[in-house]
Amino acid sequence: MHKLLVLYPKPADPDHFRDYYVTNHLPLVRKWPGLLAYRYSFDVAAAKGEAPYFAVFEADFADAAALAAAQSSPQGQRLSADVVNYATGGVVVIDYPVQDGTD
Repeated sequence: MHKLLVLYPKPADPDHFRDYYVTNHLPLVRKWPGLLAYRYSFDVAAAKGEAPYFAVFEADFADAAALAAAQSSPQGQRLSADVVNYATGGVVVIDYPVQDGTD
């Protein structure tokens, strides 16, 4: 599995971010080709001190090729272009292959 992780610093208008994200952005996410699962939260906490991020999003894809295909698709381009409509604090996007941990 390959994961996409999006970290959102605090936006200028947190209420707008939450409303726009749930009402407009997530419906676009649901149409992303190759998406296996996704999760998000607005309740980001730090173990110590103030959390550096306001929100987090995770998406699961079968592999790096599936993520690349999704990102380059018309739907992926729409998703990427939509970020400026709510993420006024910026965005950090990373992706990585997931390693299973077993004892």
